Amino acid sequence: MSGLARDAAAFKSALHRQDYTSWHSQPPPLHQAQQAGSSAAPATDADPSKKKKRPKSNIVYSQPADTGTGTNVNTQLVYLVSHLKATGNPMRLQDLAIITNTPVDTDKVLLEKFKAHDRVIHDPKTDLYSYRHDFNVRNKASLLTEIQRQTRKGGGLSVRTLKESWKEAPQAIEELEKEGEVYVTRTLKDGQMRMVFWNEVKPTEEQGGMAVEKEFHDLWHDLKVPDDVDLLKALASEGLQATTAAAPVLKGGAASKKKGKKSAAKNRHIRITNTHLKGTIDLSRDYVPPGATAK
Repeated sequence: MSGLARDAAAFKSALHRQDYTSWHSQPPPLHQAQQAGSSAAPATDADPSKKKKRPKSNIVYSQPADTGTGTNVNTQLVYLVSHLKATGNPMRLQDLAIITNTPVDTDKVLLEKFKAHDRVIHDPKTDLYSYRHDFNVRNKASLLTEIQRQTRKGGGLSVRTLKESWKEAPQAIEELEKEGEVYVTRTLKDGQMRMVFWNEVKPTEEQGGMAVEKEFHDLWHDLKVPDDVDLLKALASEGLQATTAAAPVLKGGAASKKKGKKSAAKNRHIRITNTHLKGTIDLSRDYVPPGATAK
């Protein structure tokens, strides 16, 4: 065998040993590719978990990002006081600095402003800081005392303000209302409590203050007020008459004139008295006061 034939035989044997499993080196026949594609498509559609999902984002791009407490001293002071109010319990200065991410424990200017705030209370014995609420109530007894004090002054207390001072105030107010100790006003829309007043008249049979029976309640609401014409007739039949409104006071005259301006003098006729003495006595010369000597 010549050298050329040997080279051709070696080349063919090398081609048989070569691995053509790669798609790019030796693609499968057309009918095999179509079968593989048709079998793979339903598997993708049937299994939705294999689909790539877009991650959800809760970022609202119309609002500015929360960058923390900022670097301004007044802004950091607002964060500190707000957190102290929301907590409701005394806190250490170091804990406030860590939670609010403010340098209140190292910044002297911020610390002085924080201590001088009218809503911040500092206990030097325990070195704790707390928020000063409008009312210092912590139980139902102190709540009732505060309501009584405010009612004696002629007003009630806002339930929202009491809730800021004590979170359990609404529940205590409802208990006091059931006991007949307080009156509560509510909103017409959703019936939420608005104001609370002390009930000075306890619901007893001797002093009164008990709820009106339903029978009398229905009778009162069944009464119909007649219109204006029928009302006048009903009053006339009973020998009564409608009251008239007081006549309005007209503004004008001398009260409406501007001060500082005097009206022009008018020619008025002066009545002359003692006309019977005319021609006989000259009062400017002949009259001499008692006790005086005539010249």
